[in-house]
Amino acid sequence: MKICVFGIGYVGLSNAVLLPKDTKQLLANYDAVQQNIVRAIVDSNTTRKDFCAAEILKRNPKAVSIYRLVLKAASENVLRKCMQGIMTRIKAKGVEVIVYAPAMKEDKFFNSRVVNDLAQFKQEADVIVANRMTSDLGDVAAKVYTRDLFGQD
Repeated sequence: MKICVFGIGYVGLSNAVLLPKDTKQLLANYDAVQQNIVRAIVDSNTTRKDFCAAEILKRNPKAVSIYRLVLKAASENVLRKCMQGIMTRIKAKGVEVIVYAPAMKEDKFFNSRVVNDLAQFKQEADVIVANRMTSDLGDVAAKVYTRDLFGQD
């Protein structure tokens, strides 16, 4: 079982980040079979994204910055698809979304500006959304929104 710690990522078993996609695929493949548990998982993922976006928006930001698009430090597991749900909800309220992704070559991700300079990223952000709290964000901890319960990878 995977446990949602933050609406954009999961901790628990390996390949946990696949849970939302996998459950949606199960529903599609077996639509003629009653799927109460799988439907509940899909619905809870949507509810979690709604909740996280609402909590971020309560801070009344002009710009929300997304800190990295990876699940954890030194990981190749990218949260791009997971993060898009949060970004869509924030953008729908007219708030600019900026992405910090130093390894990304593109200038844009999901129609949001990509910034590769950490100092610039921190300055432009009213709220920084992070899957994990890291030492890189220590000086702007008051701006950080994370559902990281344990402060570790």
